[in-house]
Amino acid sequence: MKNLARKLLPTRSKQILRSLLGKWDVLLTRCFSASWVLAHPRLASLFYAFFSSQFDREHLAILAGKKAYRHKLGPSNTSPLLRRNIHRIEKGLCMSPMRPVFAEDFIVDTVNCFVQLQSQQQVCQQELTWAHDVLKAYFTVVSSTPITDQARNIFAQQAAFFPEPDPFDVADIASRTPYTRRLGHHSDVTVEQFHSLCLQRRSVRWFLPQSVDDALLNQAIMTASLAPSACNRQPFSFYVANDATLAAEVAAFAGGTRGFADNIPCLLVVVGDLSAYPSERDRHVIYIDGALAAMQLMLALETLGLSSCPINWPDLDVPEQKMAKKLNLLPFQRPVMLLAVGYAKPDGMIPYSQKKTVDVLRKDIK
Repeated sequence: MKNLARKLLPTRSKQILRSLLGKWDVLLTRCFSASWVLAHPRLASLFYAFFSSQFDREHLAILAGKKAYRHKLGPSNTSPLLRRNIHRIEKGLCMSPMRPVFAEDFIVDTVNCFVQLQSQQQVCQQELTWAHDVLKAYFTVVSSTPITDQARNIFAQQAAFFPEPDPFDVADIASRTPYTRRLGHHSDVTVEQFHSLCLQRRSVRWFLPQSVDDALLNQAIMTASLAPSACNRQPFSFYVANDATLAAEVAAFAGGTRGFADNIPCLLVVVGDLSAYPSERDRHVIYIDGALAAMQLMLALETLGLSSCPINWPDLDVPEQKMAKKLNLLPFQRPVMLLAVGYAKPDGMIPYSQKKTVDVLRKDIK
């Protein structure tokens, strides 16, 4: 309907219509943000139920995600339920002092999930191996209770068929279960060097007409995978358009790329997965975790000689539909942001973008 109106109405009529709609929106906003409404939050929901469809897609995506969560295996051949619970067990193993009994409220479900996934050939084997090793460590230290014994018996029956790791691969074995900080990886990067890298990373919009090596992209994505995420669920994927024509087509879906989309040699779309969560309270985690990984990805790209530009993805109906169709997204998958990637033109201009000072950003809690 909106597209038809844009095509048929003359410019002056469209301006008048926009003005009237803007005034109507201001009036409704004032009404539904009044103090008496704010005191009863459910009344504010009436605004979005009857006068605005802005959150319709998010509501549908959340419901689709809740439904998909009940299936043991997610769209990336990993299990959000298993990943979440195994990480919760890891945190229990890391507690100081460690409690003699923990995870009773979810250990049986976790072991059953592990057993069910073992029979599915398409499941991520590295994920299963990690789960196996953490569960094995858990049953080694947890005290005996009816619940832990039930889970222990189920695990023991299935673990007998699980392939043993290479005993000589000590580093790999150590990486799959909790370890002390002193045994972790230690970088020799100084704060000055890291600050210099952050100064080097700028949002670049003008690139050389040079293709990007897939191996470099994979290396950066691997580094991005080390970013923290809530309960290690990593509810995101990187959709790659490593072709200038395709990159320009996808980049054009975002309104903020006008004027430079045609010179982007490679584009990544960070896509969040709401099927990683069973409840609405976690609906924003895809944006938090996706952003953490994206920032780590951009810094990794800089070390590989590649520049990037994060592109905002506003929640607009038509672009969302175009992106979902082009990427074949499932109902519970939502774009988080776009990343333009390539080799920067040496004489290409970049904004200075003054940053806020520490005094402005820091707020001491008293």
